[in-house]
Amino acid sequence: MAKQGKLTIDESRCKGCELCVNACPLHLLKLSPSLNAKGYHSVMITDPSQCIGCAACATMCPDIVIKVEREDK
Repeated sequence: MAKQGKLTIDESRCKGCELCVNACPLHLLKLSPSLNAKGYHSVMITDPSQCIGCAACATMCPDIVIKVEREDK
């Protein structure tokens, strides 16, 4: 059965380093046009329904901003 990922992003802690953006094999992450409270463009997911839950983004994040849960489609 196929898995789908559910990302939870703590935008207030994201510093916009883009390591997760570059790690996503499906290119689903990008920096938000708005700034967070610290003045950084935080990461956002463009199409949550396409996430496969590989957790490459969470693995690359140095600040543990992204949490990935896998659920059956």
